[in-house]
Amino acid sequence: MAGIYIHIPFCKQACHYCDFHFSTSLQNKDAFLSALKKEIILQKSYLKSELISTVYFGGGTPSLLSKKELNEIFDCLNDNFKISDEAEITLEANPDDLTIDKILGLKGTPVNRLSIGIQSFYDEDLELMNRAHNSGEAVNAVKLAQENGFDNITIDLIYGIPTLSHHHWRNNLQIAFALDVKHISAYCLTVEPKTALAHKIKKGQLKNIDEQHGSEQFEIMLEAMHKNDFIQYEISNFCKDGKFSKHNSSYWLKEKYLGLGPSAHSYNGESRQWNISNNALYIQSLEKGMLSFEKEELSIDQRYNEYVLTSLRTIWGLDLNYLEQNFGKKQLEYCLIEVGRYIQTEHVLNEENKLYLSDKGKLIADKITSDLFLVGEG
Repeated sequence: MAGIYIHIPFCKQACHYCDFHFSTSLQNKDAFLSALKKEIILQKSYLKSELISTVYFGGGTPSLLSKKELNEIFDCLNDNFKISDEAEITLEANPDDLTIDKILGLKGTPVNRLSIGIQSFYDEDLELMNRAHNSGEAVNAVKLAQENGFDNITIDLIYGIPTLSHHHWRNNLQIAFALDVKHISAYCLTVEPKTALAHKIKKGQLKNIDEQHGSEQFEIMLEAMHKNDFIQYEISNFCKDGKFSKHNSSYWLKEKYLGLGPSAHSYNGESRQWNISNNALYIQSLEKGMLSFEKEELSIDQRYNEYVLTSLRTIWGLDLNYLEQNFGKKQLEYCLIEVGRYIQTEHVLNEENKLYLSDKGKLIADKITSDLFLVGEG
């Protein structure tokens, strides 16, 4: 089983915190869609005829595409890949795009899961982040989707925002629970270089991000999710029983995937590659029948590092037996030495030869995983 990710590199406006590849001009949209179909054909052998179990439209803002444009992409995918009848097909959407007409149009496509980028139910937070929607549209988008046949919905929320009090963060979570969404992805606001947020903080126009504030809201979230029977199956992802994101889980479980579109990444178990992050150059190369990308063959140590990074963040944990069998005794011994102090401080738990982050370990997950990384060639 394998997955396909499709990057739609267009947005109505730039969110101040976002460093993903996108353009606010739709001028090249038709040329991009033509190039995307050419890439689908060029890359049809990348996954070696494996059955496709997930398709994910990310961005950017995929909800800017029309029903006709989406169905043309699906026609091309079906002509070149074998997609499971039970495939999870997700489309990221902004609340302001999810009008009744848009939702009914999406029901006329193979899309069966919506990922709605709400971020906050408070207008002051949305204004700080320069989101295109308001709090009322956020609630209405979820309700409209539910009322018109979408029962598999996830929403994105952001915490650690300078304007977001603990009280408002608790309310954000309670609104999400009341809407009866079954999956929530929640991320701490980070300041990425060269974003509008970083510029405003540097100029003193905005208060800087407070790590303690974000950590406290993370702990508030863990308690609220537990009380409402949400499973934390990855540090930033929570769901009701049986409502895991199949596509996101495939990344953490090291399944193969093909990335299509500018800046999209692909992984086949032995190498990783990524497309050029430039819409014009992406289109030009495909007009010539070529794909412009970079590729990296992964060494044993690099594959070990990726396994540590992905597995330790999840409910499934890091399997020490798997680690030794797939990467070697040297890697196992290094891992055990480095993780020892975190086991002593109960940041990491060792249960039946599997390593898991405790709740306090999740607060410093990046430090723990980086300390377990090997540097050099395996």
